[in-house]
Amino acid sequence: MKIIACIKQVPDSEAKVKVADDGQVTWGEAPLVINPFDEYAVEGALQQKEANGGTVVALCIGPESAREAIKHALAMGADEGILVSDAALESLDSAGAARVLAAAINKIGGADMVMFGRQTLDNGSGLTPPQTARALGWPMLGWVGQIKVDTLSLSKGEGGSVQVERVLEEGRQIVKANLPAVLSIVQSIGEPRYPSFMGIRKASKATIPVWSLADLGISAPAVVVSRTEISNPPVRETVCEMITGETPEAIAETLADKILAEKVL
Repeated sequence: MKIIACIKQVPDSEAKVKVADDGQVTWGEAPLVINPFDEYAVEGALQQKEANGGTVVALCIGPESAREAIKHALAMGADEGILVSDAALESLDSAGAARVLAAAINKIGGADMVMFGRQTLDNGSGLTPPQTARALGWPMLGWVGQIKVDTLSLSKGEGGSVQVERVLEEGRQIVKANLPAVLSIVQSIGEPRYPSFMGIRKASKATIPVWSLADLGISAPAVVVSRTEISNPPVRETVCEMITGETPEAIAETLADKILAEKVL
């Protein structure tokens, strides 16, 4: 099996979002890390590699700094990493990212499953997995907590199928789809493994190919959704008044009068 885990580099979850004077969002000097939800995608891919054999490829769109996110996936156990980096992708939205990822997945070729985290920490729309599935023309299985692949048909050289348990608010749902397929993975897949010492050493020496839009044979996707401005939340001023009195009854009577005056009751 060949499984592609799509990951993204995002600001650390402890980062404080700030809005600049021009209305643009800034993350300040927050460190950049692999998207925490994407670690579950890598974990799910590694579990299937261990169960059924094959390879795991970590695929990422981003600047040169995104190599560190790929190295994290390699240290966890992924076999290869590929970075798609191009100056024309600076203002990419989820629909554009899906088109670029689909082109990269087709260039890699031979994938049986493509796995995503359920959303990214920075934008959090959760739209890229289904949009990528649509661009590829593959089935989409979302909110996946367990995966079982029909290995018998795969061993016969047939397309194979995958059965998953979807984790929903209403309960669990068992669904099945033909391979290749796109899956978005949730935390029920299991806690992501820590990068091993040997894995970190291997990742530090790994050669990570960088593909441009020209390498993919596509032009920069048009931006459909853009964030033009974000307003700072209004400043809220609160006043705390301590009610005193000679007796609890007097305090309660004063409190009741103030509540009635403010029309709380």
